[in-house]
Amino acid sequence: MKISNIYIGGWFQRTMLQLSEVYDFLRNGESQIKLSKKKLTELRKDLEIGSVEYGVSGEEFIQVITSERLKVKIFEDGLIVVGSDNVSEETLFADVERLKDYYEQKLSPAINYLFSLGAPVPKELAHIENIFPYFIVCDNATREDIAELLAKTERQKYFEFDNKNYSVLRGDKYYFINNKKTSHTNIERYVEEQVFIREFKGQLHRYLNLHRIIWEKIDAVKDRAKVRGSDVIKFSTKLEAYAKTVTLIDGRIRQMSTYISTRERIAKQDKDLEEFLAISGFRYETLRNTLDYIRDLWDMTKNYVQGAQKLFDSIKQDITSSSINSLTIVTSMSAGAGILSLFTESAPEFTSFGFVYFFVLAFVGWAATKILSKINQRRKYEISDVDYDKNIK
Repeated sequence: MKISNIYIGGWFQRTMLQLSEVYDFLRNGESQIKLSKKKLTELRKDLEIGSVEYGVSGEEFIQVITSERLKVKIFEDGLIVVGSDNVSEETLFADVERLKDYYEQKLSPAINYLFSLGAPVPKELAHIENIFPYFIVCDNATREDIAELLAKTERQKYFEFDNKNYSVLRGDKYYFINNKKTSHTNIERYVEEQVFIREFKGQLHRYLNLHRIIWEKIDAVKDRAKVRGSDVIKFSTKLEAYAKTVTLIDGRIRQMSTYISTRERIAKQDKDLEEFLAISGFRYETLRNTLDYIRDLWDMTKNYVQGAQKLFDSIKQDITSSSINSLTIVTSMSAGAGILSLFTESAPEFTSFGFVYFFVLAFVGWAATKILSKINQRRKYEISDVDYDKNIK
C-alpha cells in the first residue's frame, strides 16, 4: 500500500481583500497596516517559503510551496488546506505531526498576527483547541489495508462511501481516502470541500454551546429573588461583557450565509465532485438550515442580554435615588445644626469649644453618610422577571 498525501485544514471567515493582504505578506513580509516590520519578517521566515503563486479556481487562492515540500492553499473565503506528498506508511504519524506543527506553530500565528487589528475574536473562541480532520490518501489500497490503518488510529468507523474513482472511510479525526483512478487534484478538491463543511458545522456547534453558556450565566444573575446594592455594579459589568461577546458573535454568524451559498454554487458546478455531491450535496442545505436556526437563537440571546441590562439599569437608578435621598438627609441635618447655632449665639466666637463642636458635627455628618451608604449597599432590591419552565415535555 502506498500513502501518497496527507492533508489538514481549517476555516474562518475572510474576504478577497484580506487574501490580498496575505499575498503581500507572503511575497515580501509587508503589510499596509501598522504592524511590527520586525515581527512580520520573523513570522514569514518561520514559514520557510519556497514559492508563492496567486490563482483562481472558482475562488481566488494563494498557493505556497515550502522548502519541506508542504503545500499551503489559502482561499479568499478563509479556507486553508495544508498538504504533503513527502509521506510513507512507516513514518505516517510523524508526518501527520509535522503537518500539524506547521499549521499550529507557524502558519496560524502568522495569519493571526496579520489580522490582529480591528474587531477582535471573542475570547470564548480565541483559545479553542482545534481538532483537525486528518486526510490520509492512499493509492489502490485494499479494504484490508484501510481497515488496518483505521485500527492503528481510531478503531471506530463513522461512515464510508465508494464510487468508481475513490472510496472514503471516515473515523472521528481521520479520513482515509483510497484513490482508484482519479487525479490528485480531484482528491484535493474533495478534501477542501470536506474541510469547509466540517469547519462550518464546527463553528455553528461552538456558537450553540456559547448560547447555552451565556444564557445560563445570565439566568444565574436574574434567578436571584433579590440582589444587594453592592453587587449590582458587579452584575452590570458582567452583563456588559456578555453583551459585547453576543454582539461580536452575532456579526460572525451573519457573515456565514454568504460563504455557504458561494461554496455550494462552486461545488455544484464542478463536474469532478458530482459523485461526492450525490452523497453529501444535501449537507449544504442542512448547514444553511442550521445556520438560520443558530441565527434566530442568537437573536433571542441578544434580546435576553439587553433585557437583563435594562433590568439592572433600573435597579441602579433606584440606588442612585436612595443615595441622593440619604445625602439630602445629611445636608438637612447640617443645615439644621447651623440654623440652631444662629439662634443660640448672639455672635460667633472662635473658642476651643467651637472647634470641638465643629469637628463633632462633621464627624456626625460623615458617620451618617457612611451608615446610610452601608444601608443602601446592604439593601436588597427585588428582581422582577418572568419565570419559564425549562423542562419542556
